[in-house]
This record gives sequence, C-alpha cells and structure tokens, in this order.
Amino acid sequence: MSTSTSMQSPSVHGADLPTTLCYLNGAYTALRDAKISVMDRGFIFGDGVYEVVPVYAGEPFRFAQHMARLDRSLAELRISNPLTHAEWREITQQLLTDFTREAGTETTPDQLIYIQVTRGVALRDHVMTSGVTPTIFVMTNLMKPVPAAQRAAGVSCVSADDFRWEKAHIKSTSLLGAVFSRQISADVGALETVMFRSGWLSEAAASNVWVVKDGCVIGTPKDHLVLEGIRYGLIETLCRDAGLGFELRRISRAEVFAADELLLSSATKEVLPITQLDGLAIGSGQPGPVYAKLYAGYQRAKTEQRP
Repeated sequence: MSTSTSMQSPSVHGADLPTTLCYLNGAYTALRDAKISVMDRGFIFGDGVYEVVPVYAGEPFRFAQHMARLDRSLAELRISNPLTHAEWREITQQLLTDFTREAGTETTPDQLIYIQVTRGVALRDHVMTSGVTPTIFVMTNLMKPVPAAQRAAGVSCVSADDFRWEKAHIKSTSLLGAVFSRQISADVGALETVMFRSGWLSEAAASNVWVVKDGCVIGTPKDHLVLEGIRYGLIETLCRDAGLGFELRRISRAEVFAADELLLSSATKEVLPITQLDGLAIGSGQPGPVYAKLYAGYQRAKTEQRP
C-alpha cells in the first residue's frame, strides 16, 4: 500500500522565490519582485477566482475548457473577464517560452499555469465594489509527476464530512475550507480527504472522486455542491472510447465503500486509484482494470493534442 507522507511545507522568504517571469496587471516581472496592494480584495476577502492549466510538451491541456470555467466562475462573482481567451493564451505562451529559455532546454518541461483574477483594489467593504479594475496574475510552475509507486499500488485516503460552503462550483481563491480538509489527510499520512455531505459523496479536498461499479464510472452531478473538474468531460470521452459506462448521480457513502474501484482526478493527479479508504480496502485493494484503461486513454489524449 502506498501512502503520502505528511510533511510540513518548507518556509519560503521573498528572496528565495524564483526569478521566473510572471504576469501581473499588464507587465511581465520576476516572480520574486511581483507586488500587489494590501487593499486588494483578493488579499482582504479572497474575492477572486483562479484556474490551474496543465501543460504537456509546451501545449496547455484542454485550454478552452479551462477558459470556459474561468468565465463561469467570474460570472458568479459578477466580475467581467478582463481579457479575451486569445489574450490569456498569449500570456500563457509568453511565460512558457520564457521558462524554456531560462532553463536552457530545447523542450518545455511539463508545467502548471496558474491564473488568478481578483475584483481589484478598494477600501474594505463586504459589498461587491463596482468600478474597480480587476487584478490579473499568471505564473508557471514545474509539474510534479505522481510517483510511480503510487500509480502501481494505489493510494490511501480518509473520509470526512464536507463542512465547506455550498458554492463549491466556483473555483474561488477562498480556499481555507480546502486547506482544512486536505490537512485532515495530511495529518495521518494519507493522500486525500474524500468528503461527504449528509451521507452523499461530494468531492475530495482538491480532486473529484469517481466510483467504478460493474464496468460503469459514476460521478457526482455537476451542481453547486462540487467543482466541475475539467476532467469531467474528458473522463466521459475516455469511458466512451473504452466501452465503459458513464453516469452522473448522487452516490451514497455505502456505494463508495462497496465500489469495485475508486478514483481521483485532478490536473496534477490526472486519474489515480484509491485502493484504501479509512483503512479499508477498496475492491481488490489494488489498482483495477478500469483505472488502467482510463489512465492509458488519458496519456493518449495528452499526446494527441500536441503539435
């Protein structure tokens, strides 16, 4: 059984930040030199949204779907998208090009593009301030691949009640709930925290959760109680290609523990098998055949989109 080791993140001081370029409010600058106002509503209230776009071989993966979700989140916050999709793509490409040049490599390593938009700078007031200019921030980080041992053996997770707010469909920068829920698993050396609302599956701290039963992949409905991961549409396509069933519906706690297979999906995990939950084996206790098919299909999808 493979588990995640609970570790404290190392402290980072401003001088320790990389000189990698980021984009902030119309200018490219070294990440360590980027500054915002202390009155930015993203800093004061977490009044903003974000996206994390995986990049494989220099090509942003499912970029259009990420832009569509950014539009949805901004609309919920009554913030107009300050840039067109083409402008977001241009900024992304510039950061990827600079990263490759600074690294001195011919090929671009796999990365994560982080995009954040806040309402902007204003005097502190809970009301959604109008007439302010949104703060735009974009940076790139190297993507850390899932360790081979975790893919081979699966991962251990724990469950918890979902105590977070009921607008989970917004990819908000207000992530304290996710921090608390992820810490639950980190404290016991597990990889993720699988959350339930009143006995029904919602999602994990930073992943969507999928139940496999009798050759069908089952996910939670796309509503206000879960963040619709970009992999929702992809997994549906992969299931169709592999001849697997696909269904979105309410899933009881009992069904989760009785699953043939249990899977996580996210930008960084892609698709990953949970083989133990709360110390109990899921299915055979080993990664199953449906996971293998979906993971193989995911790798093909990444390759097919490359130039």
